[in-house]
Amino acid sequence: MLFSLDPFKVLLPALVSFLVGIIIAPYLIRFLNKHALWKKKNVTKTIDGKDATITAMLHNDEKAPVPRLGGIVVWASVTVTALLFWFLSYFFPTPFTEKLDFISRNQTWLPLVAMLVGAFAGAIDDLLVVEAFGSKLNSYIGGGLSFPVRLLVVSSLGLVLGWWFFAKLGVASVYVPFYGDLYLGGPLFILFFILVLLATFSTGVIDGVDGLSGGVMSAVFSAYGMIAFAHGQNNIAALCFVIVGGIMAFLWFNIPPAKFYLSETGMLALSLSLAVIAFLTNAVMYLPIIALPLVATTLSVILQLVWKKVLKRKLFLVAPLHHHFEAKGWSKYQVTMRYWIISYMCALLGVVIALVS
Repeated sequence: MLFSLDPFKVLLPALVSFLVGIIIAPYLIRFLNKHALWKKKNVTKTIDGKDATITAMLHNDEKAPVPRLGGIVVWASVTVTALLFWFLSYFFPTPFTEKLDFISRNQTWLPLVAMLVGAFAGAIDDLLVVEAFGSKLNSYIGGGLSFPVRLLVVSSLGLVLGWWFFAKLGVASVYVPFYGDLYLGGPLFILFFILVLLATFSTGVIDGVDGLSGGVMSAVFSAYGMIAFAHGQNNIAALCFVIVGGIMAFLWFNIPPAKFYLSETGMLALSLSLAVIAFLTNAVMYLPIIALPLVATTLSVILQLVWKKVLKRKLFLVAPLHHHFEAKGWSKYQVTMRYWIISYMCALLGVVIALVS
């Protein structure tokens, strides 16, 4: 054969994932609207219980309710695509179909299972938020599971995944750029895994402006796809770009005006798979660079709380950070586009550093 099939293995499934998502999304939108699976009401209180006057003002132009659970498009597209190429390789075995099958025990089983577990756990939280179920099942001010319960759920998932990496895969160290492997040992490695997962899960705060979360997450997974491909982990690379394909299909319907939101079933699924992929590629230490907009957004929430508790005043007009820019006069389109630009520049910077270190 005159050419390598590796680029086809990485890129063709991504295109299929996008097409699957485009097909699924209209049916999902109709289902979500039919069953009123949208949030009960806009946020009127901050996390510390005070009136969220600026946040309410920023959302006062939202005329019609927007359904949650849009993340189903992403993980359903990924799942269908993975099963499709496995089916073709199993029942119609040829060098081409076998090459395109990216499901493998040592590379993609774990992130795929993690994604589905996160999707299920996130869907439960979403159902507690939406009008059709939430008002009957909980009274938490933000809707859904309370913040301590969310931390407990995510930490428990991180504990299981961290233990799996240590006990089953024999991983007890992380690669530090320009230094080498840093041995942590079992307990510290598991704790570090939990902290990374909590950090990636907190990126759910970025799902607050039409098109924002999808664009940022597509940049992050694209970066890890390139890193995996450079490391010869072609199955992981294919999975990363299949996820990007699913995200792009979601974005087709999430750009302003959004037809649905990614919500927890999407964000937790992506967070779990991202954390697993970052460790499988031994590139977790590049995550703060690759996902800098996510890190900055999360830090803005933490710093806002600290400023209000300690200094009795705000650091930002409103948190998370993207809402601060809205309050400063940026339009939603400006916020989204500038976040996308910064996200892809940070992703490229992270890839460059990963390749040279």
